[in-house]
Amino acid sequence: MASPSVPAGGEVYRVTTLELFFDLVFVFAVTQLSHVLVKELNALGLVQVVLMFGVLWWMYGGYAWLTNTLTPTTAGRRLMLLVGMGGFFMVALATPTAFKGGGVLWGFGYLVLVLAHVTLYAQGNPNILRVLPANLLAAVLIIIAGVLDHGPAVYVLWTLALVVPIVQPYIVSPGGLFTIQPAHIVERHGLLVMITIGESVIAVGAGAEHAHLDPGLVVAVLLGLALAAAVWWSYFARDDERAEESLTAADDVRRTQMTMFGYFYAHIPLVVGIIVAAAGMGQAVGHAWDGLHTGPALALAGGVALYLAGDVAFRRTVRIGPSRIRLGAAAAALAVTPLGLWVAAAEIAALVLVIAAALALEHAATRPDAPVPGLGQSSGD
Repeated sequence: MASPSVPAGGEVYRVTTLELFFDLVFVFAVTQLSHVLVKELNALGLVQVVLMFGVLWWMYGGYAWLTNTLTPTTAGRRLMLLVGMGGFFMVALATPTAFKGGGVLWGFGYLVLVLAHVTLYAQGNPNILRVLPANLLAAVLIIIAGVLDHGPAVYVLWTLALVVPIVQPYIVSPGGLFTIQPAHIVERHGLLVMITIGESVIAVGAGAEHAHLDPGLVVAVLLGLALAAAVWWSYFARDDERAEESLTAADDVRRTQMTMFGYFYAHIPLVVGIIVAAAGMGQAVGHAWDGLHTGPALALAGGVALYLAGDVAFRRTVRIGPSRIRLGAAAAALAVTPLGLWVAAAEIAALVLVIAAALALEHAATRPDAPVPGLGQSSGD
């Protein structure tokens, strides 16, 4: 009998170079989102970014599940995936003006994404047709919002475009309809998190670009890099390996549920948190020894807190806890916001210490060779 992580043919899917090429376009879209937030670092800008990211994330997850089922090895499959990339690029180009006249292009780009996705996915699993109506409706709602161009109705339509596909699994359960290969799904999302963390590094460099090069700037840049490294460490130290083990040990239905709730839902605040923190970082590094305005200070600390909260949800879902320490770290991260109003560098340093302390406490509480909690044990918290 084949292992749960190995398909019937005995092949274990890994991320292909074409998928990484696809992710480069998605990174461009993510970069555009962070630029929107930097230019409009307020509640309205945050709402716009969350709505656009949520809709994009749903389709990105769909493509991750697609290549988890059907590897792009033939010319036809590769061309169709390239068509999807074209749709993503249309969306990315329209992102800065999605709520200011560019919504129609954004919606049509999303429609291309949906059609390329279902065309390719149906070759390997016709069950995808069950969720097609929700995806098509989301694209249509965004196009209508683009035609309206402004007003409260635009935000209502965007919200519906986000909510309709998300509630779809509760109406048509995906359990048992899709086979998830743990190695591929863990690697694909891990690479995406790595790319998103890379956006934080870019934000550090961008923030320092127009600042005077002196010892203070060097310290600020190194602190920014340390914060990005702390986030990386918190996700990649062992959690990716343990998640793969936990998914492999689950049966097909449970594995599908863990993938949906752990790698789609929980990763929304996780990835958005990194993006929001990167937006705050871009301003904090350039004014490291001055006080920040409330928006950037809250974006920096709140983004890290949101990331940690998403990480807690992820760890609980795939049963690789403990997670109480990280939940406390999320609260502590949000509490350091006032430091940024005093000195931006102090806020960055405090956030580094919060994550480092959480990791140290976890290391002390859990042996490095402890078994995965999902493999027959309670999570310990």
